[in-house]
Amino acid sequence: MLHVILYIYMQDTKRQERLSPLRGALLALLERLREALEVALARTPLVKGTVYEIARRCGTPNCSCTRGQLHRNMVLTWSEQGRHRMRSIPPAQLADLRKKSEEYLRFRRARAEVAVLHKKILKVLDQIQELRREEP
Repeated sequence: MLHVILYIYMQDTKRQERLSPLRGALLALLERLREALEVALARTPLVKGTVYEIARRCGTPNCSCTRGQLHRNMVLTWSEQGRHRMRSIPPAQLADLRKKSEEYLRFRRARAEVAVLHKKILKVLDQIQELRREEP
């Protein structure tokens, strides 16, 4: 009988040793999730797209752009319903749109992180459940 009690105690100790790192991993994942959700819960406005400078020819035959001096302007590009869109940005709006588009990218990265973390959290929870479960 003493051997059975000792065996049960040893099994429980091994189980606890395996649970402790899993609990730590779960807490670390939850902290990363909290950080990602802070980005998602921010109140800053978002603009879908990327701001960058383009250089192109205008098509006028006698323009200096036909001799290599291309016209430069800032644009916002984004995709909508499978099509790429582009809009010129007035200089007065450049800083604001750049900030909002960077915030959109930050939001999308946080969203992707939440999806990855969700899978990892479920995996750790399944492992914890398996170690904590006892036969009826």
